[in-house]
Amino acid sequence: LDTLPAASPTDIPFIIRLFENPSSWIAFPGAITLARHDAIHVLLGRGLSNQDEAFVIGFTMGAAGGIKDWQMRLFRFIATRLYPQPYRWNEREIMAYDLAYAKARGSAARDLEHFPFERFLDLPVDELRRRLGIDAQKLYATYRFEKILLPDTPASRRLDADWQGVDPSDTVPPEGAESGWVRDKSKASAQTPPTTPP
Repeated sequence: LDTLPAASPTDIPFIIRLFENPSSWIAFPGAITLARHDAIHVLLGRGLSNQDEAFVIGFTMGAAGGIKDWQMRLFRFIATRLYPQPYRWNEREIMAYDLAYAKARGSAARDLEHFPFERFLDLPVDELRRRLGIDAQKLYATYRFEKILLPDTPASRRLDADWQGVDPSDTVPPEGAESGWVRDKSKASAQTPPTTPP
């Protein structure tokens, strides 16, 4: 946090503060103070590009209790159509936002905007992730997927996609329900075609 270049609240355009500042009466779920928002940047290991910003906001909103899908879609519209440059998101940044939103919804992380990060600055990042329900292996697996979705962006090239030196996709099972399918060896061997021509 000490080395993260942080913007002053007065540098943030009014329209962004209107929708993202928790003191605004029309702020979206997951609206968070700048200091806590910066802490989530560190917690998720993200930089300051628009793609990183979209991921951090998507994850924070996805973890917000009570958020509705229409609110997520409305925010996407505002960020791509109403936000001024250079804050306006493009299609690539929306993909990062959507990915983070979905991953947070499926995680144990909840209501990060209310967590008092300022009282836990002495904790290692891994410990804080555990306390907040952020699975490090799944987070790094998400970054590997993001690099596949957005391979040519500076933010994707900078992402650390290895978890403790291991490809997380080797340790995180694929998403989806178990099929319950079991091979019947006796039937399989009976149906195996001959290996030599008749």
